[in-house]
Amino acid sequence: MKKTKIVLGTALATVTMAAIMVSPQALAKKETERHHADRMAQMDANKEKVLEAQLQAMQDEIISLRAAVDAATAAKKVDANSQKVQELDAWMADVKSKPAEKKSKDNMVYFRGGYAGNDESMNATTNTVSIDGTPYTVGTEGHSGGWNFGAGMDMSLTDDMFGIFSGTALNGTELLGELDLNYVDLGTFQAGTTALVGSEATGDNVTTETASQAMLRISASPKIKFMKGSKFRPWVIPVGFTMSVISPPSGVNTITELKPGMNFGGGMDYNLWKSLYVGADVRYYLATTSLDGTNVNGLTAGGQIGFGF
Repeated sequence: MKKTKIVLGTALATVTMAAIMVSPQALAKKETERHHADRMAQMDANKEKVLEAQLQAMQDEIISLRAAVDAATAAKKVDANSQKVQELDAWMADVKSKPAEKKSKDNMVYFRGGYAGNDESMNATTNTVSIDGTPYTVGTEGHSGGWNFGAGMDMSLTDDMFGIFSGTALNGTELLGELDLNYVDLGTFQAGTTALVGSEATGDNVTTETASQAMLRISASPKIKFMKGSKFRPWVIPVGFTMSVISPPSGVNTITELKPGMNFGGGMDYNLWKSLYVGADVRYYLATTSLDGTNVNGLTAGGQIGFGF
């Protein structure tokens, strides 16, 4: 028992000594681990603060850049608006410095009249008859000269002849469309009718009366007018369409009244005052064939007065 107590005491002392020796090491280790954990936590906290600071700095920089871009854009808009305002002011000053432009009245209603002359006197039903193939002139022949009066309208189609004469001396050339009505009076003559009563007609058994010989010409033509913007403006009609209506009609066996043909002309307009124009007019009318023996070709020449609009 004594030995046993000694052994147990020795073991207890050994364990106690071992515990005394181990406890400081364990405590030191735990302390070291605690300090390490504290340092790591501090480092993590520092890292978070650094990241937060960096993010804040980046956000501030982005805001600064955005403000700079907005300021630059606003400045550009201000410069652009300022430039536009300056250009508008310059344009207004230029317009104000120029004299007021007077718009020409290129469309026109006109009235014209003067001399009319046919190439030949017109044979008509009332003064030329044919009996059994023998021609008779009953009364007197018509005249080849007389007078004319008419009216018409010019409508502007293009100010520059579709750019054909752009950059040339004829730059102010204008194309118009013209509608013209013209009455031609070739005077009077003695007209006769044949009395076919119970005997062969001759030139002696006729009754004569005074009759008028006249013609209406209806024309549609292109008109080329030069020197746009000038008071004095010459013009030409290169070729136009004309329908001639004669009265009395043609020969007794071929009673016809209508003959299509062409017309050519030239003249000038002068702007006398405001929309009032005066001018001169010369035209020649040509049908390539006669109207059943009646010649309708002829000339008109005279003056005109027009009103622009």
